[in-house]
Amino acid sequence: MKFKLIEDFKEFAVKGNMIDIAIGLIIGTAFNKVISTLVKEVFMPPLSFMTNGRKWENKKIILREAVLIKEKITVDEIAIGYGKLFEAGIDFLIIAFTVFMVVKVMNSMKKKADDPKNKAVVTPKNIELMHKTNELLEKQNEYLQKLLAEKK
Repeated sequence: MKFKLIEDFKEFAVKGNMIDIAIGLIIGTAFNKVISTLVKEVFMPPLSFMTNGRKWENKKIILREAVLIKEKITVDEIAIGYGKLFEAGIDFLIIAFTVFMVVKVMNSMKKKADDPKNKAVVTPKNIELMHKTNELLEKQNEYLQKLLAEKK
């Protein structure tokens, strides 16, 4: 059982899945930093400006005020911080839109690459081979139909 698990892991790592996952994780982490900075430094300041300088990250609904005795907090404040949720929602929308656009571009590039008649883009060999096979089958069918028509 132990050796089977180790063998499965080696197979997983060698096939490239592990490398693909690591690259995706690294790119995703960097992308997250870019989006967070974009939201905090580009989108939120104009929004704060339009709402008379309110900072959204500090917005909250206070359920219980903190109690101060001699400038020391004796009872902590309890609050619902909806501002950070709002920022996270904007982060999500930007990420979702960006991923949508990337997938849309990739799909259009894939369609061009899968079209063997489009010579502007290199068609993968398997698609090219399937296209040639299909052309040969169509020619064979035409030839067989002509032979059958001549016999009648």
